[in-house]
Amino acid sequence: MHLPFRGRLKLLVASLTAVILLTWLYLLAGNLENGRSLLLSPCLSETPEARVLERAVLESRVREMEEENRQIRLQLNQLQGTAGQPADGGNYGNAAWGASADTGPEDVENTAEERANHTECPRSPTVLKCELIHVACVCAGHNASRDVVTLVKSILFHRRNPLHFHFITDAVANQILSSLFQSWMVPSVQVSFYDADELKSEVSWIPNKHYSGIYGLMKLTLTKALPSDLTKVIVLDTDITFATDIAELWAIFRKFTDKQVIGLVENQSDWYLGNLWKNHKPWPALGRGFNTGVILLYLERLRRIGWEQMWRLTAERELMSMLSTSLADQDIFNAFIKQNPVLVHQLPCFWNVQLSDHTRSEQCYTEVSDLKVIHWNSPKKLRVKNKHVEFFRNLYLTFLEYDGNLLRRELFGCPSQATSESVRLQGALEELDEDDQCYDFRRERITVHRVHLYFLQYEYTPAGDDTDVTLVAQLSMDRLQMLEAIFKHWEGPISLALYMSDAEAQQFLRYAQASEVLKNRKNVGYHIVYKEGQFYPVNLVRNVALRNANTPYVFLADVDFLPMYGLYDYLRKSVVQLDMAHTKKALVVPAFETLRYRLSFPKSKAELLSMLDMGTLYTFRYHVWTKGHAPTNYAKWRTATTPYKVEWEADFEPYVVVKRDCPEYDQRFVGFGWNKVSHIMELDAQEYDLMVLPNAFMIHMPHAPSFDISKFRSSPGYRYCLQTLKEEFHQDLSRKYGAAALKYLTAQRNI
Repeated sequence: MHLPFRGRLKLLVASLTAVILLTWLYLLAGNLENGRSLLLSPCLSETPEARVLERAVLESRVREMEEENRQIRLQLNQLQGTAGQPADGGNYGNAAWGASADTGPEDVENTAEERANHTECPRSPTVLKCELIHVACVCAGHNASRDVVTLVKSILFHRRNPLHFHFITDAVANQILSSLFQSWMVPSVQVSFYDADELKSEVSWIPNKHYSGIYGLMKLTLTKALPSDLTKVIVLDTDITFATDIAELWAIFRKFTDKQVIGLVENQSDWYLGNLWKNHKPWPALGRGFNTGVILLYLERLRRIGWEQMWRLTAERELMSMLSTSLADQDIFNAFIKQNPVLVHQLPCFWNVQLSDHTRSEQCYTEVSDLKVIHWNSPKKLRVKNKHVEFFRNLYLTFLEYDGNLLRRELFGCPSQATSESVRLQGALEELDEDDQCYDFRRERITVHRVHLYFLQYEYTPAGDDTDVTLVAQLSMDRLQMLEAIFKHWEGPISLALYMSDAEAQQFLRYAQASEVLKNRKNVGYHIVYKEGQFYPVNLVRNVALRNANTPYVFLADVDFLPMYGLYDYLRKSVVQLDMAHTKKALVVPAFETLRYRLSFPKSKAELLSMLDMGTLYTFRYHVWTKGHAPTNYAKWRTATTPYKVEWEADFEPYVVVKRDCPEYDQRFVGFGWNKVSHIMELDAQEYDLMVLPNAFMIHMPHAPSFDISKFRSSPGYRYCLQTLKEEFHQDLSRKYGAAALKYLTAQRNI
């Protein structure tokens, strides 16, 4: 009996020592990191309330340890006093040891189960499986529209719920984003637009020094701008990146008390503390104030308390002494909260990790998994100072270059209402025969490509004399080097459609921002058509550029041609001379080519003719595709001094100037072959007169063969399908234009 008792006694003494040591460690940990416990959950934020909670949790754990110490001492005394008692008495002592001080033997199993289910972070309130989440954003201009796309990608990547985006936009952002979402066709996503111009009068009376201008005040008007039956909404700045499902943020609405109407994260800079510089006088705020990059707005409650009148009165009162806002709507929100603190629900700071210089953002996370929302709220954006900025930058770049086509995924179990366009496309797809040898070609014709119009800043108003001409062209990444040279040759407006992946579009953006030539041209519209499928949809891309020209006339060119110097002015004069406004004409610009990468570009027709005679230049495709431009009649052009008419011939594909409302290119032709030929044929079918300009020319610059021409040359199947598409085009032309179109079929058979 003595040995078992001594063994148990040693065990209890050792346990008592270990528990006392653990208690001491808990107390020590509570004093580390400037009073922040290292052993507490990273879920707790750095707010005063959270620090009080930390202390309470620590004190609770210490009390638990002290209670266990008391129980151990009690058991030790019992064992010492009952050393000669039967063994079953000792068994009861073991049972008591296994349970906590507050449980009996029958509760031991439940206690273990509860421990297994325990997590450091409290479980967040859940969102219903198909609950619709509403997101609002103010967006104005070309740059903000690009930022919104990255924000939306990060939301779509993580989301598991249907979404409804509400965009308050100017005319530019409306055009860009409406076109983008229409062509993106993401299931279970609705988009609504609201005209910012109609809201300007609500906030234009407020002087604002912030770089966001009047649009930085628009969030104050959301109770009026958004539908009256919309009860709550998440409001986001455009420079936000999500690292989690937005439904987690939406669920926080369920944590609001009955009085709370706004959810915000504490400001992580010292701005509102007023100590950044001498005589720094910020707007009034509660403590550090709140940042309005991420807002939960309970619209229904805001309307009920008279939000519109309340923020106006707050702004009027403070402007009497402050004179203007420095941080736009954020100043007014904070002044309002200072007067009405009971109305705000403070969000954990990981819902708005603010990456501006000199912030406390690093205290919002200890692990990568803690991150929820990253806010690039510094004018420096990606160049901001933060010891983890490289990680944040890489996360942002992941979504920036992420293939948006992959986000067109269905939400299983959440049926979405099909649009008329999606129904039409589905019907067209079902009509295709998958066993057809040319199935891939036919499938490409009905593929909807995402389109981002005006990817860069565009500022141009057409000349008032109705003679203006836009150069229209398309290109891919391998032709970017042509742009600077073209810009030097053509000073007029340009509409360019670029066929690129998301990553390539960002490479192009960096290229454009680094080029002095491109950066200084604001009359060039860049329209991104995002890659999808195995073919280059050349005519679809051309049509995007054509539709978005905003002058009465267009010069339909290719990007590997350099126009002669002064061609822009010459074409405008020719438009008047040939009475283009009242007649149906297509003005032919004769095409030449050089095989030399370095060319002393001819400054006149006489100089060009001299180079032609010396063999430095050739008529375009003279060696490989003579009939493509032979009808131009170069022999006549050499001596011509006035425009002359030529007749259409089979395979004629000149570069022409026409009215902007000309027929579009036929999108069945993809890759190499017949993409321009079919367009000239339709112009002729519509009785356009082909007029060759005597003093105009363009020169093709050498480059490596495209991938599509290589496929055409190497693949019999490719050539067979192209011939099939030609025949079908002729049939469609005959149905459209009747007997007048028979000449095209006859001419084709005679080749």
